[in-house]
Amino acid sequence: MVTDTDPIAEPRVPLSKERVLRAAITVADEGGIESLTMRKVAEELGVEAMSLYYHVANKDTMLDGVVDAIVTEIEEAAGGFDAPPQDVDWQTAVRTRILIAREIMLLHPWAPGVFETRTTMSPVLIRYFDAFLGLMREGGFSYDLAHHAGHTLGSRALGFAQELFEPEGSDEADDEAAAMLEQMADQFPYISGMLMEIAHDDPDSTLGWCDDQTEFEFGLDLILSGLERLRADS
Repeated sequence: MVTDTDPIAEPRVPLSKERVLRAAITVADEGGIESLTMRKVAEELGVEAMSLYYHVANKDTMLDGVVDAIVTEIEEAAGGFDAPPQDVDWQTAVRTRILIAREIMLLHPWAPGVFETRTTMSPVLIRYFDAFLGLMREGGFSYDLAHHAGHTLGSRALGFAQELFEPEGSDEADDEAAAMLEQMADQFPYISGMLMEIAHDDPDSTLGWCDDQTEFEFGLDLILSGLERLRADS
């Protein structure tokens, strides 16, 4: 007989592939990609690690699924992958889609590294790029030019860019780098000159060690403007 003082057990939520993948993303968000193991995901879910293998065969399969889950997150944030309204030009539509993707990537800063390691395109990822191609075609691009555009935008289409290097972001690291470049001005005259000009004339500039968002948007706008010129001339 159940009384008012008896604890009521919470109904157990069945384990599913979707739950496993969301837990994997949570683990990586909290500890970085190096923390993502089957054991950690099982702990996050409160289950034994062996029970995960019914839903993901191994860690590699789990990473493939994580990519799909994040692309789906982008799709949901973008309100789906339908064609934009007729009064929205292709450049605005593509720029908006890419910046939405970047917002999602910034929530999961470890994710670009995972995307770069995948060697196959899943149906979810293919659907993403099919919708992207659709924006270009509806905007007046030939298939040939849209193909070139896809290669040129590369990872930017998914909201991230492969950087030449990632300097440390601390003030101490910046000071050390600036001091080193000042000492080596004869060897690196143009980089030293740029940094010294910024320091004296425009200390709030996004150059120097860079504002990632500003640099991402600058590069994106440069590419989109160039593509528009090519589209108009074709």
